[in-house]
Amino acid sequence: MNESLREEIKKACEVLQKGGVILYPTDTVWGIGCDATNEDAVKKVYEIKRRTDSKAMLVLVDSDVKVDYYVQDVPEVAWDLIQYTTKPLTIIYDGARNLAPNLLAEDGSVGIRVTSEEFSKQLCFRFRKAIVSTSANISGQPAPAAFCEIQDEIKQSVDYIVGYRQNEPANAKPSSILKLGKGGVVKIIRE
Repeated sequence: MNESLREEIKKACEVLQKGGVILYPTDTVWGIGCDATNEDAVKKVYEIKRRTDSKAMLVLVDSDVKVDYYVQDVPEVAWDLIQYTTKPLTIIYDGARNLAPNLLAEDGSVGIRVTSEEFSKQLCFRFRKAIVSTSANISGQPAPAAFCEIQDEIKQSVDYIVGYRQNEPANAKPSSILKLGKGGVVKIIRE
């Protein structure tokens, strides 16, 4: 990992630890993020997106081991899905735990994605907690595929903007989303 990347991760972690909100590159689109265990920080993200907190937001972690910490009973099929997926995959699990209550869906579920992209993976690893990842847009508007498409209003609302990958062309796509229900039932939410 080069020095500028290391410095960006250090700055982003400092902001997250203080309950701040960051704008950062992920394995999909640019994301608005915060400490997923901090209820006040999560509330700020909802305010930035102008979104009600009845619509849950997903979180990123750096390894499948962390999924166990945030989900009471991980269905066996989840481990195969995480291991064999070739593109970003968000899995919605029932029985979320150790996360800010206002982050969860009304049924107590949460979407978790294990990221393999360099910056977001290192950020999650160094921060040592799940990080909220929601598209960098006002709720109901298109998700920006590149940094240059993010509205100024969003940029001005966050506490820190990561400098890494800002000049990359628009080729990012949102993740696939699956919901794992009782008895290993898999429901495709977004392909």
